[in-house]
Amino acid sequence: MDAHSRGRADEIDPADQWVLNPQTGNYELRLDDSAGQSSQQAASGARRATVPAPASRDTSADPAVEAPVPGQRRRRVPEPDEGRDRLSPASRRRPKQGASRKKKVLLWTGGTMAFVLVAGATGAYLLYNKLDGNIDVVDPVGAESKGFRKGEAFNVLIIGTDKRTGEGNSGYGDTDSPGHADTTILFHVSKDRTNATALSIPRDLMTTIPECQSRQPDGNILTIPGQQKARFNVSLGQDGRDPGCTMRTVKELTGLTVDHFMMVDFNAVKELTSAVGGVKVCVEKAVDDPKSHLKLPAGESVIEGEKALAFVRTRSSFGNKSDLDRIKVQQQFLGSMIRQMKSNETLTSPTKLYDLAQAATDALTVDKGIGSLGKLQDLAKELSSIDTKNIAFATLPVIDNPDEPKPITVVPHPTQAPQLFAAMQADTSLTEVKKKQQDAKNAQAQAQAKLLQGTRAQAADVRVDVFNGSGITGAAQSTINWLQNEEGVTRSTNKSNAPEKAAKTTLTYAPNQADQARKLADLMGLAATALRPGTQDAGVREPMTLVLGADFKGAGVPINGPVKAPDVEKVQADKQVCAK
Repeated sequence: MDAHSRGRADEIDPADQWVLNPQTGNYELRLDDSAGQSSQQAASGARRATVPAPASRDTSADPAVEAPVPGQRRRRVPEPDEGRDRLSPASRRRPKQGASRKKKVLLWTGGTMAFVLVAGATGAYLLYNKLDGNIDVVDPVGAESKGFRKGEAFNVLIIGTDKRTGEGNSGYGDTDSPGHADTTILFHVSKDRTNATALSIPRDLMTTIPECQSRQPDGNILTIPGQQKARFNVSLGQDGRDPGCTMRTVKELTGLTVDHFMMVDFNAVKELTSAVGGVKVCVEKAVDDPKSHLKLPAGESVIEGEKALAFVRTRSSFGNKSDLDRIKVQQQFLGSMIRQMKSNETLTSPTKLYDLAQAATDALTVDKGIGSLGKLQDLAKELSSIDTKNIAFATLPVIDNPDEPKPITVVPHPTQAPQLFAAMQADTSLTEVKKKQQDAKNAQAQAQAKLLQGTRAQAADVRVDVFNGSGITGAAQSTINWLQNEEGVTRSTNKSNAPEKAAKTTLTYAPNQADQARKLADLMGLAATALRPGTQDAGVREPMTLVLGADFKGAGVPINGPVKAPDVEKVQADKQVCAK
């Protein structure tokens, strides 16, 4: 700008007319008396023209040296782009203004971030409470929950009820029924958390339902009498029975303590399958079932919702149209669903995980021991390390009910069922049975090496009288049936009860019966400590004496030797099997 237009330009330095206004942060042109203003201008007061700071100025002169302006020597105001150490006190305020603005930005940013964090934490808390509040809890009277103690196996009973609850389910199940134990699976988790066995219990199984107590909706405790030879599915819902009664029935049947239960209804299948985006199933031939309304092409399909429920309820399109064949289809379906839940497609999707958590908590009724989201998370952690190839689905071995002329119900297989129960009690994995059997057999062989060395008689040459000292009704006869029908020991006789109960099973034999004793010991899994050799030889037709003790677990179940799991049909959770 031309200083001559401002008067007496020969007496002032133009740079002295630009002054930083600390209140605005801008440079302003000041004209006052010292700058040679006219008296009129002085009387009217100083005039100011506020303009932006000059874009460029000559900064070659040292600010400490006064400019040789004719008639006046003034110190030049330094430019804002010069070093901070050269700025005047007034000019140093501008960077502080900038710093103040930065502080405001940081405060706003920090405040926003804090709000997001607080909102997120609040949202997580509300979400947790929402999911936690979805869970229905039943407190079974006298439940024996052990929790999930490290180094101990545990059992969870999964109960599918046919109660007509939930939207769109009025056409299923029995009208006005409180529901039955329609689908029941005992899920046994090994103590080392490497494997699990899912044992399906047929709803039409005839069994003993023990007396139980049930907590009613009004808080009162109802005692329900036990029943002999009753269908398993009436252990729930009927006569006021709650899931605790089903837990006791399973313990009575299998000898395994049930630690927890999880009960689901029709909606569970529909909602869980939709939450994971569908479940892959396979059928050997096309299905068009008028009863369940299931329609599927041959081969693989992905199903969810109503179609998934129809799949697990269909009977007339698979196998011999029985509940036992429907169980096989359900096992295949559950294996596929487990694979889908553990897949990366599900685990890496926040939406699917949330939908799955929402559906699961909506669908579940559980016991008090796992009656919160946190405890269900603990359960999930216990199961997370199990590979699907080590989860085996099996069905309780059964035979047709001999009490019915035209059997429509079943009873436990007299030898295979006790063997399977014993395998589960011994924590024997169905996916590693051969290895565990061999390990146990090797250990037994070493202990019995000296006593049991020598020849073995043929099964048909073994003579033995069997006495029942176990305290279990029918133990001697069931053992005779097993020995004669399955092992070929036809020269065996039931001698009824022993004179007194025996703590251990023993086999007494003469020296010339050692080959027979070794054979029977092999068949029954008797340890060397169970053998009682005599001192005098026996007659040609004289039998050995077998006394069953309190360690007797069932016909065909090894007493002290390796646990032998029965050769039952099973499917592993990592295998895709087509329903027939």
